[in-house]
Parts: sequence; C-alpha cells; structure tokens
Amino acid sequence: MLETLLISGVDEAGRGPLAGPVVAAAVILDHARPILGLADSKKLSVAQRERLAGEIRAKSLAWALGRASVAEIDRLNILQASLLAMQRAVAALPIAPVEVLVDGNRCPQLACRCQAIIKGDATVPVISAASILAKVARDAELIELDYRYPQYAFARHKGYPTAVHLAALRRHGPCPEHRRSFAPVAAVLQTAIGI
Repeated sequence: MLETLLISGVDEAGRGPLAGPVVAAAVILDHARPILGLADSKKLSVAQRERLAGEIRAKSLAWALGRASVAEIDRLNILQASLLAMQRAVAALPIAPVEVLVDGNRCPQLACRCQAIIKGDATVPVISAASILAKVARDAELIELDYRYPQYAFARHKGYPTAVHLAALRRHGPCPEHRRSFAPVAAVLQTAIGI
C-alpha cells in the first residue's frame, strides 16, 4: 500500500525568462494530510503561492528542489537544462519515489517509472504542488538578483522578456545572469560588438 503513495510530482519554473536559473521541484504528498487549493502556480496570486508553499513544505512526505544554472542553460539548451533540474530535484528527495509524474511532454531520465502529463500542473495535485514550490523558489532567487543588479528590475518581471526588461537589457547590456543563448540577449550582444 505504501508503494502506491510514493508518487512524486515534478515541475519546473523558468523556461521562458531571459535571465536566472531554471528551478525544478519534486514533491511526494501525504494523503493523510490533504492540502486544499492546489492549482497551476501561474493561476495563483503571489500570496496564495506563498501560503500554499509553506503548507506543502510542512505537510508533504518529502519535497526537494533542483536547479540548472545560466551556464548550464547556455551549454545544454533550455529543454535539457530543465530535464537536468528535474533529475536533480528527484535525486534530492529524502524518500525515493516509485513513480514520477512530470508536467509537460518530456520525462527526465530517472531510475524509476516516469510519466509526462501535458497540463499536469493544472490537473494533477502532486504536480500542482511541485509547480508552486518551483515558482516560489525561483521567484525568491530573482528577487535576490534584483538586489545585485537593480538596473534590470528582476523583482518585477522575474527575468521574463517584458518591455521593461528588454529596455533595460538594451540600455545596460546583459549581466552575468542573462542567458546568452536566448535570442533577445544574443541580439543585444551582437549589436554591442557591431556584428
């Protein structure tokens, strides 16, 4: 019976931004301690995500984070870096799951069964929980980056290619946390060196 409970949900945050790491979370929920309100992290307010993240960390059987750095994103590509972050999150779980349910259409290479579920973050509570932890953790990292590089307003847009971010990127050039393999960053670099 315990084996049926050890299913981990996995999701990542940060595939689309131009800056910062990609962060994945793995969660094994405790069915004896249900968490109400789990949903796709993108559909929740900041306050809802923060509250649920605290509840997920307190009530889950296990949870862990994994990340891939900007250098890894640029070296591998964003898909492979996302899969690597997911592998790291699952590997960091203090309890080994028997199956992993991943949001999306690709599974990372794992030692256990893995199933990809498109829109799983909206339909599968254990994936929703992972999506919330990943988003909260990544947002916190981007708020930290905002202190180091205030000219980019990372706390506002979390590295996504908003008009404010693109204008700052053109004005100041990329910082070390910008993904040079992403077209808008590469374009600014090419302009800077006159290609």
